[in-house]
Amino acid sequence: MRILHTSDWHLGQYFLGHSRQIEHQKLIEWLVEQTRVHGVDSVLIAGDIFDTGAPPSYARELYYSLILALRDAGVGLTLLAGNHDSVAVLEESRNLLTALNTVVIPSVQDDPNEQVRILNTRDGNPGAIVCAIPFIRPRDVLQSIAGQSARDKQQSLQDAIHAHYQVLFALAEQKRVELGAHLPIIATGHLTTVGASASESVREIYVGALEAFPTAAFPAADYIALGHIHRPQKVGGFEHIRYSGSPIALSFDEARQQKEMLLVDVSADGLQSVTVLDVPCFQTLLSVKGSLKELEAAVEAVSAQAREGETIWLEIVVSADDYLSDLQTRIQKMTGNLPVEVLRVRRERSSTSSTLQSQARETLNELTPDDVFARRLQSETIDDDMRLQLLQMYREVVAQIGEANA
Repeated sequence: MRILHTSDWHLGQYFLGHSRQIEHQKLIEWLVEQTRVHGVDSVLIAGDIFDTGAPPSYARELYYSLILALRDAGVGLTLLAGNHDSVAVLEESRNLLTALNTVVIPSVQDDPNEQVRILNTRDGNPGAIVCAIPFIRPRDVLQSIAGQSARDKQQSLQDAIHAHYQVLFALAEQKRVELGAHLPIIATGHLTTVGASASESVREIYVGALEAFPTAAFPAADYIALGHIHRPQKVGGFEHIRYSGSPIALSFDEARQQKEMLLVDVSADGLQSVTVLDVPCFQTLLSVKGSLKELEAAVEAVSAQAREGETIWLEIVVSADDYLSDLQTRIQKMTGNLPVEVLRVRRERSSTSSTLQSQARETLNELTPDDVFARRLQSETIDDDMRLQLLQMYREVVAQIGEANA
């Protein structure tokens, strides 16, 4: 059986005043074509289908067009909720969508059997069993206990998530016995995890109340399809535990990543292979940095990368010690005749007081919370991967706080 693993589509994202609708339309067309070309039997989307809990109408239209297109292509679809998704929004049509060869798991179910599903091949035969696990909220698996320390709460949540995985895996093994066929078992997840390596120390990462889920706590599934981290990667170097990453760049930090989906081949003998499927870029995002003199040449070089009829979305980072009151005018003049659109201009953080003073002149209306946090990260001497990881964790914490206050 061949499964296509993807995640973090974020339908309905409004990026610095720009809709991603056209990109997602092209992505759906491309994905459906790939299922035909590569003989995909079933698609798994491991969370964050939508960008917000109240997606705009066009995002819902894209959602249903994806479902219909895969149904028409004879491909099964399993959709798992992520932390950005609304349980209610995904719940409202899930029963109807079963008639369209689509399984939706909006939250942890009261009956765990609801989360253990058979994935069929194109010819209708059982090909694999999936432990369909969405984003797990503490209230889904825990009851609050008075007097617990923060560390105790983290450990309790980790233990509860581990127990949930084990229960579903045991049910999957039982279902395999009942079917009388040694079907491979796939598990999913929408969370942050840490992979241990013999040559590196494990870095502790905190997301909300949960310390990153340890790789060893996953069940012995043949493949574990993860979502939530936007950079595609193996976990702990394991071939069978993977983040597919997001299919389009969702921030300028991701602009130069090659986006991927994963073709996962499984059989009665377990995992056979994982093949990376490079996703084409449907809208180029780029970030350029330098002094005003350097930027002029850099922007011209970037504009040369524009495909015919394309306008590149650009972030400009100005590294200058002097405050320039006419910065916007200069940049507009610099880019006016080029196939680029400047979505954001920011100054590189400097240790000099003059730069701090110039940044202080900006108003909050010019900045998003992401901008503020990203600028704070710029002051730290850390590598780009760590900066991206911290920004992703910050977004997760903000989302959880918003949900708690909703």
